[in-house]
Amino acid sequence: MATPLAHRPAPALRRRHTRERLRTLGFLSPWLIGFTVFFGYPLLATVYFSFMHYNQIQAPTFVGLRNWTYVLGRMPLFGPALWNTLWLVVVMVALRVVFGLGVGLLVTKVKAGAGFFRTAFYLPYLAPPVAATVAFVFLLNPGTGPVNEILGALGVPAPNWFNDPAWAKPSLVLLSLWGIGDLMVIFMAALLDVPREQYEAAELDGAGAFARFRYVTWPSITPVVMFAVVTGVVQTMQYYTQALVAGKLASGVSVGPGTVIQPGYPDGSTLTVPQLVYSLGFQNFDTGAACALSLVLFAVAMAVTSLLMRRRAGLLGAED
Repeated sequence: MATPLAHRPAPALRRRHTRERLRTLGFLSPWLIGFTVFFGYPLLATVYFSFMHYNQIQAPTFVGLRNWTYVLGRMPLFGPALWNTLWLVVVMVALRVVFGLGVGLLVTKVKAGAGFFRTAFYLPYLAPPVAATVAFVFLLNPGTGPVNEILGALGVPAPNWFNDPAWAKPSLVLLSLWGIGDLMVIFMAALLDVPREQYEAAELDGAGAFARFRYVTWPSITPVVMFAVVTGVVQTMQYYTQALVAGKLASGVSVGPGTVIQPGYPDGSTLTVPQLVYSLGFQNFDTGAACALSLVLFAVAMAVTSLLMRRRAGLLGAED
């Protein structure tokens, strides 16, 4: 007869607990190794170099808070870059969520040709970011782009798009809305998961389309909406490729070996914090300041994400 667990000797219990811990660590080891190598070590190295003067050639030397005071107080481009980044976070993320939800609702309601519409809206998302940006800059070219030619034929004033500081960021937003397929798929899955019985009960109570969306659809998909908002904020805080490529192409400057182009064309309107990090670290070879700026961006992203999560938790508490 087996000895009850409570009456087993203490060494046997310790050996069993040790085996269980080792087994658990074995299953977690791939994630732990990946987290340490690709996040933990880079984060610690970034913190270390943020207090150093390092030009990637000479050995780093300790300079204290000099990099931090330069980034937060004396860097002229930090304010505009942070403003552009936050502008894109607010406008781009909000419009992508609204547009993606609208497209998801449309596709789920369409009865004829639903597969065609799903494919048509999803295919642009598969385009590589650089190729999509090049195509958009060509389409919105103020001189030869087909979009401005159509607007001119209709008698509508044609913007300068990527060549106008007032229209450069809205042009990037249009580019992001063109590749809305990822959010469309996420919202479609959430919408199709709403119980049909709730819609039927709402219809029996005389609820219209707007009331059904407000009291049935929206409460069911709110967690998915929050997921889309949080991931969108994190991705937009790292917005780099599209803005850099669009600025370089719209400027008309030929890029060759040894050519250094300052990002943010036109007039710094598309300069984002990740571009500023790249410019500091790989064009000016000021790795210490680049690391300090990266940590500032990380802190801002964490603060915005925490605020969204607390807001979500507060709404759930109010509903309960």
